[in-house]
Amino acid sequence: MRKVYLDRTELTGAINVNLKDTEVIPAGTRIYSMSVYHKNEEYQKYANDYDIQFIFDDDIPHLEFYTVPYVDIMAKDSKGGFIGTVGQQCDLKSDAPICYINKHLECLVISENGEDFLSNIGSWQDNLKPYDKITVYRSKAEAEMELEFIDLSV
Repeated sequence: MRKVYLDRTELTGAINVNLKDTEVIPAGTRIYSMSVYHKNEEYQKYANDYDIQFIFDDDIPHLEFYTVPYVDIMAKDSKGGFIGTVGQQCDLKSDAPICYINKHLECLVISENGEDFLSNIGSWQDNLKPYDKITVYRSKAEAEMELEFIDLSV
């Protein structure tokens, strides 16, 4: 079966692509930021106690990588790493795995889902395991050298 990739970095809504004998794989990395109006003591506690700095609209980091499949980044840490959900928009109530991409662009899994992540938040750094289900590229251009992408501009 042919595999093609759909860049999700600029797509905010739902899209349906149906190609015969083709698997469409969402790709890209996007920041899931929250409104500054949601900043509160609880989020500050995550930053202080667990080194999980959730991302707010007033401090959006620039990403220097591109992932396949798609990863939605929700937080960063003080070591230059990022935390996100794999394959779908951030939702800690979903069954999507939670991953960590370190500053060396190595991908590790933190937990199998958001509920597990939250229930073991105090030891999230101890729970990191190698995760080979994500390929991290330095850019979309690098990914395009290896993969076939759907061109939505036509």
